[in-house]
Amino acid sequence: MTKIEKSDEQWRQQLSDLAFRVTRKAATERPFTHDQFPNSPGIFRCVCCRTELFNSDAKFDSGTGWPSFFQPVNDTVIDEFNDDSLFQRRVEVVCARCDAHLGHVFNDGPEPTGLRYCINGVALEFEEKA
Repeated sequence: MTKIEKSDEQWRQQLSDLAFRVTRKAATERPFTHDQFPNSPGIFRCVCCRTELFNSDAKFDSGTGWPSFFQPVNDTVIDEFNDDSLFQRRVEVVCARCDAHLGHVFNDGPEPTGLRYCINGVALEFEEKA
């Protein structure tokens, strides 16, 4: 996968203020503010580079206020890093193509993976399948 690199100014021109703060500066949107995606078949893409990240079949309601998925479309589209901020150990999830901060992954999700990818909705674009 070819990496996409842009300056902060280039990202600012492309993204909303909130999307820039979340994806480029690792902020977190408030819960229950951006999970407005339809419950129809489709694909969730990175808002920065449009890489396919999650299939709608892997989405579930975690009750947390953020879109949640039990697996990405494949193992190559995201990278994971230890995140020790906020006085706790978490695993940060970023887009493998453009390094956009997406959210975090936790070990309290449903089967078949037992994982919960807790993703900022503003970091995603939904493309409905025709």
